[in-house]
Amino acid sequence: MSVYILVVDDEPDVEALFRQQFRRDIKSGRFTMEFAPSGRAALARAANIDDPSLILILSDINMPGMSGLEMLPKVRAERPEVPVIMITAYGDADTKRKAIEHGAVGLLTKPIDFALLRTEIDNRLGQAA
Repeated sequence: MSVYILVVDDEPDVEALFRQQFRRDIKSGRFTMEFAPSGRAALARAANIDDPSLILILSDINMPGMSGLEMLPKVRAERPEVPVIMITAYGDADTKRKAIEHGAVGLLTKPIDFALLRTEIDNRLGQAA
């Protein structure tokens, strides 16, 4: 079974950054990292990844069209078992409160602490095993 992590961000350099940070995990087949450039694309992709292989969604908050906060309750309604961690450049208390109220399990601020994110992914992989 392939295990998927879906990263949602409209910035094209985010995919390269994540692929670089997790290249060994991806190459070894530990998990597959998919990327969606918008909230709408993420909803479509999340609906098409078979249960239970989608183990985590990482989403930027500020995106054109559908923001991450607008996408969050929709993806939680469609895939309530999949945890969502929001990513933002603005880690203020109000943003964190809104993300948690909309169903996020956490909030990461940019620049991303990849050591912390790796721990979170390891925890999710352990739960999926």
